[in-house]
Amino acid sequence: MEKYRIYIDETGNSDLKSSDNPNHRFLSLTGIIISLKYVAEYLHDDFERIKKIYFGSHPDEPVIFHRKEMINYKGVFGILKDDNLRKKFDKILLEKLEDWEYKVISVLLDKKEHNQTYKVWKYDPYHYCLAVLLERYLFFLEEKKLVGDVMIESRGGQEDLRLKDSFERIYEKGTEYFEAKRFQQCLTSKRLQVKPKSKNIT
Repeated sequence: MEKYRIYIDETGNSDLKSSDNPNHRFLSLTGIIISLKYVAEYLHDDFERIKKIYFGSHPDEPVIFHRKEMINYKGVFGILKDDNLRKKFDKILLEKLEDWEYKVISVLLDKKEHNQTYKVWKYDPYHYCLAVLLERYLFFLEEKKLVGDVMIESRGGQEDLRLKDSFERIYEKGTEYFEAKRFQQCLTSKRLQVKPKSKNIT
């Protein structure tokens, strides 16, 4: 049976006390669902080719895409200051993003509204977003009769531990709408894989 993976990254933080601050009001988790075979046999090499052509990426010192560095033309991304080169790079990247085979799921939580709705009892924002994301992932796996696992980009320390704990809880106890058995039938591990950006996960 073909194995899939959902790669998850986050924007924002789970601190409900900061929800009145417009810069910290929202927490979002986004997952990319993709076949591990497709990643290994096609997507990774295709993506690395783009890095090599435009930024001279080498297996010993791979170029790792980081949006903040790219839009500010830092380091190897300084060449994107050239308008013609940047347009060529943008064109090929957008074409690839249209051609590659993957599904995207995003969950966004308005922490301010969450605070106002639940005056006494509140979901942990991380746990809530992860649960909703995994429920949608489960829909995909069940519909296609597939199995898969979950990987998230490390943010370090307590944030990683919180997500690992939330994941295990969902795997072992299920959610309000899905019993644990359904997760256990589709997910190949109760362990959330956590990898840092430095690992160059495509």
